[in-house]
Amino acid sequence: MPSSGFGFGLRLAVVVLVCGVSSLAQNKRLNCAECHEVDPAAFQASVHGVLGCADCHSDVGRFPHEPAPVPVSCAQCHAEVQQAHESGVHALAVRKGKSQAPGCAGCHGPPHAIPPSADPGSPTHRASIPKTCGQCHGVRFVLEGTGLSAQPFLSYQQSVHGQAVAAGSEKAAVCTDCHRAHDVLPANDSRSRIFKFNVPATCGQCHEEVSNEFMASIHGRSVARGNWQAPVCTDCHGIHLIKPHIDPTSSVAAQALARTTCAQCHEGVRLAQEFGVPGRRATTYLDSYHGLASRLGSGVVANCASCHGVHNILPSSDPRSMVHKANLVTTCGQCHPGAGVNFAVGVVHVDAPLSRDMGSVGTRWVRRFYLVLIFATIGFMLVHNGILWRRKALLRRAAGPRPVLRMTLNQRVQHWILLLSFILLALTGFALKYPDSWMAWLLGGSETLRRIAHRVAGVVLLILGLYHAGYMLLTREGRQGLRDFRPVRQDLADLLHNLRFHLGLRDERPRFPRFSYAEKAEYLAVVWGTVLMGITGLMLWFEVQVIHWLPRWSIDIATAIHFYEAILAVLAILVWHSYHVMLDPDVYPLNWAFWDGRVPEEHAETQSPPQGGHAEAAEKAAESEADAKEKPAEPPGEQEPPGA
Repeated sequence: MPSSGFGFGLRLAVVVLVCGVSSLAQNKRLNCAECHEVDPAAFQASVHGVLGCADCHSDVGRFPHEPAPVPVSCAQCHAEVQQAHESGVHALAVRKGKSQAPGCAGCHGPPHAIPPSADPGSPTHRASIPKTCGQCHGVRFVLEGTGLSAQPFLSYQQSVHGQAVAAGSEKAAVCTDCHRAHDVLPANDSRSRIFKFNVPATCGQCHEEVSNEFMASIHGRSVARGNWQAPVCTDCHGIHLIKPHIDPTSSVAAQALARTTCAQCHEGVRLAQEFGVPGRRATTYLDSYHGLASRLGSGVVANCASCHGVHNILPSSDPRSMVHKANLVTTCGQCHPGAGVNFAVGVVHVDAPLSRDMGSVGTRWVRRFYLVLIFATIGFMLVHNGILWRRKALLRRAAGPRPVLRMTLNQRVQHWILLLSFILLALTGFALKYPDSWMAWLLGGSETLRRIAHRVAGVVLLILGLYHAGYMLLTREGRQGLRDFRPVRQDLADLLHNLRFHLGLRDERPRFPRFSYAEKAEYLAVVWGTVLMGITGLMLWFEVQVIHWLPRWSIDIATAIHFYEAILAVLAILVWHSYHVMLDPDVYPLNWAFWDGRVPEEHAETQSPPQGGHAEAAEKAAESEADAKEKPAEPPGEQEPPGA
């Protein structure tokens, strides 16, 4: 009983003492609140509610406060937390004069109204942390001065973690799970949770089983050895914009694995050079049946993970690997029930170096045989048809008189220069644009040689254009040509008449002037294309000088025009010009006017005859040629082509 009475008295004394201290603190707070704008109720509900004002403001004496009290340091009570914060990026930013970098109050709230973290209204409550961090990291203008981007925070909001938190999940990862709360460190700091080699452990806080499985894989073991080229969780899943694998836009979606995610490492030659790991794994997969089906949108076809595993990827030499020879039947059987040993030895990466089994050896010899057979057969066909075409073209040329002079020597020389420079420009231009194409292989040499050849051909074309302009403006023959090339309303009527005739809607064959609507269109297109390609080509050639006078985007526009105009010109030559000079049954196999300037009289019958008819024109042409043999030739461009 005495001891029991003593204990009761001791407890009563403690209660009285606490109540007295609390009452004294409350009275002091009430007295301080008379001058300072502190809400006593909010302070009472805060984590500091059990403290008095002087517990933090220990240097405050009597009123008035002289000298002025020093700012309160949270380290008085939270020394370890303060020390952790001082080592982080936020404190470093403050020391560098970044006034917007957060201190304690920036994350926890006003010092006199800090709610406990367990309070759903607290800025440090788990569900509130993304919003709290987003006050700075989600606002672009706040980060502009730091050189950081708000995109990581915006990406997090769209991620599987951010959406789960927004939906009320208490388990989904928030900022502090990966970056920590107070000692936030940059990714290049080996102590940071987001340092490359620490990422698996960081993710393992929530995904422990997956993390353990990964660390036992070939990737995890490479990470453990300090291999910077080995992938960690964020290399495949992303950093902030982590999406579920069933999302088509996810980096680990079935359709994305071979094309982008696994291809990041296994497509190039870097792994082969450093570690002997074969490259072109993505390309050879995409060329296989599986890859082709995937590219066509199949949702069930095997992808990289189907055969190699997801987090448990092991080398084929490991008996636990899904692609170990002892496990291939089981692996293939996931999609192909009943698959046996013979099925499982097939090659998936179709162009990969073949193994030395008999099937692969046979395939290799079949491939070699057919390559030889294809080149020999098609080569013979090309030579055979070339011989026949040449002979038939020559026979066609010699079959009958071609009395109508269509192109003078001057015009033919211009045409040859245009033809050769255009072909060289097209080949070198596309070879420069596509250095891995057959055109680059055909030209051979270096990029420098192709660039010089392209510019030389361009200069030749520009000089020809200037000469042609003078020829058309300063010679009688050229001025007549300008008049004849001028588009008129009758050209449209001729176009409609020609189409109706060849569609069988009209019986009368159309007759054209000296130059038909097709020839006029082609000539004007050549003039337009030469001017446009010349201007844009010179802009690209002298880019530095041009930018002194024009904005930078003018070069981008010139590049686009130069490229697409080149495509248009080449296609127009192949589709339009080639038809009229080779494929048109009226001239097949070749219109020889480009060679000697003459066409048969029946070919000219489709045109409106010159004065006196085609027969008289042919006679004049013959007389002109005879005179040319007897006397010195006049300078090109001074003669009117008979029958033209």
